[in-house]
Amino acid sequence: MLQYLRSVLFIVQMYVAMPLFGLAFAPWAMFSRMGAYAACKGYSRYVFWTARWMVGMRCEVRGTPPEGEVLIAAKHQSFLDIMMIFTALPAAKFIMKKEILMTPIIGQYARRLNCVAVDRGKRGAAITKMLADVQAGRSEPGQLIIYPQGTRVAPGVKVPYKIGTAVLYEQMGQPCVPVATNVGVLWPKRGLLRKPGVAVVEFLPAIAPGLPREAFLAELERAVEENSDALRAEAEAGRG
Repeated sequence: MLQYLRSVLFIVQMYVAMPLFGLAFAPWAMFSRMGAYAACKGYSRYVFWTARWMVGMRCEVRGTPPEGEVLIAAKHQSFLDIMMIFTALPAAKFIMKKEILMTPIIGQYARRLNCVAVDRGKRGAAITKMLADVQAGRSEPGQLIIYPQGTRVAPGVKVPYKIGTAVLYEQMGQPCVPVATNVGVLWPKRGLLRKPGVAVVEFLPAIAPGLPREAFLAELERAVEENSDALRAEAEAGRG
């Protein structure tokens, strides 16, 4: 019961802090993309700090975050892995559903960071627009993040990997860095309880460009799922 109360207080203050950070950095972010990065990374680090002392959750990044232009295909389990991946990278931008652009504060900052919005309800058109937007943004070097399963997936649940990631990999001709995580064990997709333990995102060895789509998707799924399962077992053992 005490952990549940701590979790509710943590969530409340986290969402209260979001507009405060957004407004505080708005004058800088309006004129410089660096200001938008500073706001988002500052807010994320604030969340990590409060999570540690309020609910006993420590955030850890493993592997080597890439610095050049790459495609990053990440496991997505909760809002926490978004913040951890973003903070670990020098110039991250996300492929996201277009509805997020209408969200107060988050939407404005997503536009400023040059994130790519797609309509998930129209897969073929979404992929075409995604590629066009990605190509148009290549003058802004960075790390393009996509969630190959298309949504948050609870630990241990199997959801197919979508073809859009393979299309991007093929068309961009860049390495793809898989990212595994266990954050959903401690910060679940639904519910208010936040559990103590070590939340991990792990950057895995890059997949070189040039593989056929089917071979790429198979290798990506193997790397992400096997390592996410191992991290989940580690988190559950640590909680035991």
